[in-house]
Amino acid sequence: MADQNFVDYVKICCRSGAGGAGSVHFYRDNKTAKGGPDGGDGGRGGHIMLRGNKQMWTLLHLKYSKHVIAEHGVPGSGQNKTGAQGRDIILEVPLGTVAKDAETGEEHFEITEDGETRILLEGGRGGLGNTHFKSSTRQTPRYAQPGEDGKEEWKILELKILADVGLVGFPNAGKSTLLSVMSAAKPKIADYAFTTLVPNLGIVSYRDHRSFVMADIPGIIEGAAEGKGLGSRFLRHIERNALLLFMVSAEAGNVNEEYRILLNELEKHNPELMDKPRLLAITKSDVLDDELAALIEKELELDIPYIFISSVTGMGIQELKDLIWKEIESHCMA
Repeated sequence: MADQNFVDYVKICCRSGAGGAGSVHFYRDNKTAKGGPDGGDGGRGGHIMLRGNKQMWTLLHLKYSKHVIAEHGVPGSGQNKTGAQGRDIILEVPLGTVAKDAETGEEHFEITEDGETRILLEGGRGGLGNTHFKSSTRQTPRYAQPGEDGKEEWKILELKILADVGLVGFPNAGKSTLLSVMSAAKPKIADYAFTTLVPNLGIVSYRDHRSFVMADIPGIIEGAAEGKGLGSRFLRHIERNALLLFMVSAEAGNVNEEYRILLNELEKHNPELMDKPRLLAITKSDVLDDELAALIEKELELDIPYIFISSVTGMGIQELKDLIWKEIESHCMA
């Protein structure tokens, strides 16, 4: 994904259509000079709707559509004719799009399936025609309901990347390098913090023509859940990953402590992330000799599977694929 083409947050002003007014009308023909009421109902105002599209992966197409306006309903007419409904506006969005109220932050819903269609902002109801107000004591009602006004509200759309495996680690832990080695993705790679500014996706080929999707999430730092560094903006992408692959560099002073900090940031962002299956890859392990690797392994205090890897030399890469597939099968395909 090119940086400029990936958009995972948009704020748009939505204006639904007003309902058409009910009609005040009385039946007339050549033989009837004073017929009863036959005013039709007004049509519903247009909705603003979201529809899931599995072919899309960004909200870029909505970035410059700050105002989305639906049509008004058409007023009713004589002969009990109901006015036409206002045309709905349907916005195509990627799977994993979350709709929120911009003022309160309340989450409305999340689009998770291809073709799933949800109403983001309802159009106003059409008014009832005067035929509805006829009674034994009121034979010629000369009023009808006006249509309901449309609504105007600011909405936020946020995208959560869907992938089988999410890479979690500090900046420079080697996430982008691993993704480039295991898949055909070409993320930006450099020796400084926050090289990755947007999530990158790669399809990893496995044995017997099987595959899984891996997401490189921008690096986390301590305090990310409170907005430090790139903040919690990218932590939400981890929420929809089936498996979390924690990555800690072998050059780190304390592997246990770095893993604990990463885990703590995820828990503060969303405690439900603690229920996801986890693996640990100790990266850049080509700098370790056997004695140092054994010392690090002895000091590990982990309750999850771990493996020493090097994206540069290919050390442990196939074993990592096997470990990931085993976890995906046991936890995610059950």
